[in-house]
Amino acid sequence: MAESERPTHPLTTDDAWAFTASRASSTTFFFDFDGVLSLVTDDPDASQPVPSVPGVLERLAGSVNRVAIVSARPVSFLRSRFETLDNVDLFGLYGLEVWHDGEIVTNPAALEFVPAMAELAEAARSALPAEILVEYKRLSVALHYRTAPEHAAAVERWAHEQAERLGLRTQRGRMVVELKPPVDQDKGMVITESVRDAGCAWYFGDDMSDIKAFDALRAREAVDPGFFGMAVAVANPETGAEVSSAADLTLESPHAVAAFLTEGLKRF
Repeated sequence: MAESERPTHPLTTDDAWAFTASRASSTTFFFDFDGVLSLVTDDPDASQPVPSVPGVLERLAGSVNRVAIVSARPVSFLRSRFETLDNVDLFGLYGLEVWHDGEIVTNPAALEFVPAMAELAEAARSALPAEILVEYKRLSVALHYRTAPEHAAAVERWAHEQAERLGLRTQRGRMVVELKPPVDQDKGMVITESVRDAGCAWYFGDDMSDIKAFDALRAREAVDPGFFGMAVAVANPETGAEVSSAADLTLESPHAVAAFLTEGLKRF
C-alpha cells in the first residue's frame, strides 16, 4: 500500500498503523473510559485506568495531533483519573461537558436540569431496591444494577416512567440505565464535530453508545475520500457482540488496549 493511499475496510492492523503513522499530524485517537481504559467495577467510583494507560496515552499524545477521552463520566471524574495528562482532551457526559483551557465548559441547554437531576437521584435512592447503585453526575443520573441483575426490568421501567414524567431521555449501557437531559448530544456528535479537519481518527469503545461514534467515522469516510477511520471494540460479556459487529477490530480487554497502543507506537 502506498503511503498516501487510504486503506480499504476490512484491512490488516499493520496497514491501519502504517497509514496512521503517515498521517500522524492530522490524526486523533478517541477513547471511552469504562471498559476501554479501565476495568468495569461494581462500584463506579472505584474505577481507575489500568496502570499502563496514562503513560501510553501521554506518549500517544506526543505522536499524533490529538488524543481525547469521550465518556459518560463527568469531566471532574476524568480529571481526577488523568490529572497528570495536560495534552489529552476530555469530553464528559457524552459531550455535555468539555475540559477546555483549564476549566469545565457545560452545554448551556443542559444547565437548567441540574436541580431536577439532584431531586431524581434522591427519588431513585428512595424508590429503588437498596442493591441498586444510584450515581448522581450533576447533569445525569445513572442507575447501576450490576450487583443485582434480577432487578434490571424494574429499574428500567422506573427510569422510563421518570423520563416521561420529567421530559428526560434514557441511555442504556452495560448493566445500567441513565437518565439525561433532552439535549441533542451523544458520542457520535462529538466525533462528527471533532473530525471535520482530521485526516485520520480511531475510536475505542465497548458499549452501545460507542456505536454512534463508530457510525460517525463511517459517515466521515463516506463524504471525504481522504479520511480514514478505525473503529475498535473492546470485548465484554454484556454488549460485546453488538459492539464488535460494528467495529473493524476487537481487543480483549483494557490491558490489551494499552499493549496494542504500545506496539502501534513503534510505527511512529
